[in-house]
Amino acid sequence: MSYKIIVDSCCELPKLFHNDARFERVPLTLEVGDYQVQDDDSFDQKEFLKKVAEYPKCPRSSCPSPQRFAEAYETDSDHVYCITLSSHLSGSYNSAVLGKNLFEEEHGESAVYVCDSESASMGETQLAMKIMELEDLGTLTFAQIVTEIETFRSSLHTYFVLDNLDTLRKNGRLSGVKAFIASTLSIKPVMAGEHGIIVQKGQAVGIKKALAKMVDLMVSEGKNLEQKKLYISHCNCPDRAEYVKNLVLAKYHPIQIEILDTAGISSMYSNDGGIIAVI
Repeated sequence: MSYKIIVDSCCELPKLFHNDARFERVPLTLEVGDYQVQDDDSFDQKEFLKKVAEYPKCPRSSCPSPQRFAEAYETDSDHVYCITLSSHLSGSYNSAVLGKNLFEEEHGESAVYVCDSESASMGETQLAMKIMELEDLGTLTFAQIVTEIETFRSSLHTYFVLDNLDTLRKNGRLSGVKAFIASTLSIKPVMAGEHGIIVQKGQAVGIKKALAKMVDLMVSEGKNLEQKKLYISHCNCPDRAEYVKNLVLAKYHPIQIEILDTAGISSMYSNDGGIIAVI
């Protein structure tokens, strides 16, 4: 059976799949004052970060329209999967569901599954890669794959350490965090996603100690980590991503570790120097 995996542009797809017909990224729109850009393959991270640094207010994003998702569902593939940002962080999931409704009004009931990642960035990547893996087995039905994906989603853990929480705070994405320490004190919070809501798990003085605490949390909260894949994304800080990778390898060896640079929406929220890890 043929399949298609649609993701919103918060998902960092490995370059190997950028031109793969099985995948489609539906872009969000980024706004920094009068500067507006689509979060697609033309996204220029350095230019965007420069615009953000120069802009006194907070950058914003807008999700794709339901019609845009409906267009993505127009395919000859037998099975269609759509993975979005956590519904607690963006309207992307609701838009994708409305897009499915539009699509089915015209075409009737379909094998389209819309998945709230309950995460972002590499959390979406993990789910997309898992769907591909299950589809390529060739032995599971669409319904079985949907069940497997929902089980897999509940096993994922998302962690991140940012130099700057301003964008998340000013855009109201820290409702699950009761308090956090100002970065001017060099105290860096260690954050996580729990069912799509951002929570604070700890803090440390300095970025390296915060990243080390993040890895300690990963190890203490995870199960069977040697059998899992770790995805790390970074916003313009490859050395920090390598540092996290080496900390992990000093404690255990996952099946795979992949490091990717953040795309547009992840760059906006993680800000320059941010690290996200999902296992």
